Amino acid sequence: MRRGRLSGTKLLGIVAAGVMFAAAPAYADSLLPPAEYANRQLPDPAQEAQAKALMETVRCLVCKGQAIADSDAEMAGDMRSLIRSRIAAGESPEEIRAWLISRYGDWVTYDPRFSWATAPLWLAPVLLVLLGLWLARGRFKRRRG
Repeated sequence: MRRGRLSGTKLLGIVAAGVMFAAAPAYADSLLPPAEYANRQLPDPAQEAQAKALMETVRCLVCKGQAIADSDAEMAGDMRSLIRSRIAAGESPEEIRAWLISRYGDWVTYDPRFSWATAPLWLAPVLLVLLGLWLARGRFKRRRG
């Protein structure tokens, strides 16, 4: 066999691995039915409004940059159902948000509370604006002179 050529077995293995890799997203969702309140609203409009407002501020753990209110991921549906059922049981949105943060971390919310871990998120924009103003001031000073 010449060097640089693949044998039939190796080529078949590579093709099989490629097909399995390409088909992986099809197996990402389970075949289970959606959670009870994943796509169904609460009967009480006030409770549904509270649930919707909270769902807009909770990040989908699968989609990363999308709120669970807008996501089609199965995990987002489970989280929507969880929020609606807890609100129907009488929990406040703040209690549910605190529970979600304790379970999934500050990343689950678009508006994380201030702590040492989230300090760079809150302070970086201010520091960058101050740095930009300082650089602009130095640039304008040089032009005058």
